[in-house]
Amino acid sequence: MKKSLLAFAFSPFLMFAQESPKLTDEMAIKLSEKPLHCINQEYPNKTAHIINNANEVTLSPKDLHPSFYGCFDWHSSVHGHWMLVRLLKTKPNLSIAKDIENILDNSFTKENLQTEADYFSKYQLTTTFERTYGWAWLLKLDEELMTWNHPKAKIWHQNLKPLTDKILSSWKTYLPKQTYPNRTGVHPNTAFAMVFALDWARATDDKTFENELIKKAKYFYLNNTKTPAYLEPDGSDFFSPSLEIADLMRRILPQKEFVKWLDQFYEKRSIENIEKIPVVSDLSDYQTVHLVGLSFTKAWCMKGIAKSLPDDHPLKKQFQKTANIFLNNGLPLLFQGNYGGDHWLASFAVYALED
Repeated sequence: MKKSLLAFAFSPFLMFAQESPKLTDEMAIKLSEKPLHCINQEYPNKTAHIINNANEVTLSPKDLHPSFYGCFDWHSSVHGHWMLVRLLKTKPNLSIAKDIENILDNSFTKENLQTEADYFSKYQLTTTFERTYGWAWLLKLDEELMTWNHPKAKIWHQNLKPLTDKILSSWKTYLPKQTYPNRTGVHPNTAFAMVFALDWARATDDKTFENELIKKAKYFYLNNTKTPAYLEPDGSDFFSPSLEIADLMRRILPQKEFVKWLDQFYEKRSIENIEKIPVVSDLSDYQTVHLVGLSFTKAWCMKGIAKSLPDDHPLKKQFQKTANIFLNNGLPLLFQGNYGGDHWLASFAVYALED
């Protein structure tokens, strides 16, 4: 019965693979079940905490991170929280709105978030914790709260501030020292993180951080040509390294300069390759299921790039069409795996469905 209902819910996407799927209330409720079920699920857990001495061996994930201990790892919990904030903000009349609010109230207490902030100074070797993927999602969460004119959001945003300040300070210290970008298709990808950091800097009018990000982005990527995207993806990628770079550069270059840069960045064989649907051979494998996320990140990058191109550029309609195909491919797969995808994929889907 469950499978038949799922097939019915997604049948419009499967029938019209080139049409743009929309985040309906029904889909939002279905997707929200994923973070609602895992935000308070402590195990299994990948803490990424470096144990410095015997006293830290017995610390549980919840001891270390009372707000973001669930959803398998810290960063997935953070972007799961972002997703719930986003849904509550944009769809306040959902039947599960109160459930979402209760979860957020519990996570965003002043005491819990102060402990999260203290983590970065209380323990040794925390300067690299979640750098820069988790940092990026934390800033995206902060941006979502900051730009929401709602009484609860104002409280949650203020409670989050000590942690945001820690992340921001760490990033501003690290950025001048980052000599080379990470061009991986997984968490350490530099371009992805800089996109969210730049969005946050502009939303907060932090001109110093914005200018430093732009300067570093140009240093890393402005002279890149003939990117070898024909070699993508690696076996557990959830980012397209090349598309993440393009998604960043569209934000920092005027349209004419961006078009010139993009035309030199991609060759025909690379374009043809990045438009291929990822083959996901095992949805139950915690690494292979990353490739479902690749469909979502490719979709949001292509949608953004297309929006930044002039109407007469051949990639505009091509990327719009391909983004829809990626979304329609990824959405049904999201509900067919196990906790390896359940703990994170829904938030990627929500972000990819944004206009």
